[in-house]
Amino acid sequence: MPVVATRLERRMRGGAQAHLLACSDNHHYITKFVNNPQHRRILVNEWTSTILLRFLGVLTPEAQVVELTEDFLAREPEVCLQLGSGRIPVPPGWHYGSQYPGNPLKDAVYDFLPDALLQQVANLEQFAGALVFDKWVANSDSRQAIYFRRRIKAWLPGAETAPQQKGFLVQMIDHGYAFDGPRWEFLDTPLAGLYFRPIVYSRLDSPERLEPWLTRASECPESVFDEILRTTPRCWLDQDESDFERLVSNLYGRRRRIADLIAASARAKPDVFPALSSRRPPPPPGSVRLKR
Repeated sequence: MPVVATRLERRMRGGAQAHLLACSDNHHYITKFVNNPQHRRILVNEWTSTILLRFLGVLTPEAQVVELTEDFLAREPEVCLQLGSGRIPVPPGWHYGSQYPGNPLKDAVYDFLPDALLQQVANLEQFAGALVFDKWVANSDSRQAIYFRRRIKAWLPGAETAPQQKGFLVQMIDHGYAFDGPRWEFLDTPLAGLYFRPIVYSRLDSPERLEPWLTRASECPESVFDEILRTTPRCWLDQDESDFERLVSNLYGRRRRIADLIAASARAKPDVFPALSSRRPPPPPGSVRLKR
């Protein structure tokens, strides 16, 4: 069931003109609207990406359907899109929400850390998992991430034995330009999808450092793709259902090409990925076909 928007906190930067909204479940969501300037398909890309990243075990915000009611929009006239000097109303209905990591009134979130702090991020190795993901979905944007200081044990899956102290964590965000955004194509450009600070890849000193994410992606089961098809809100697809099914089918078929795509990026940036330029043999081909 969707959560219901209750209050506007602030507008966010970026081409999608997302808004930070308080919602009925006592969480806050960075909300992208169906009529955003980048295209309605951006919401589908975000939803699909969240499911894949969750399967890979890469930390990313929880996704939620955010309902904007007519009463809410009447109370919050600043919830709108800006085009030049004109204002475009946001329609009532279902929109995409990315959960804010905490309370925006008291919990700091950063999009940049100095090198000394960046190297102390508790899950920095997940940039390798994000690299696997970005090549799989042909992310045509640069890798986006946010950082925050929280109790490590509460945030990292499988970290039950971690100490209780706080530390910096990274979340991978903003996946609207997976599949080349609204084009829903797989343009395999070697330099696309990379983070702008090479230091995050400094631990990739062998192909084995791409594990477990590379194996998880190459062996991603049919059930994950069925979940994508089943849970994506139909109202975001409009007349694009057949194109979306084709996209998911192609995504399923790309699982075993990821190692080659990473090797191509490594050859294009040998100073960043000196140990990854050779191709890792893929697992034996499977016989499972994607079902509707």
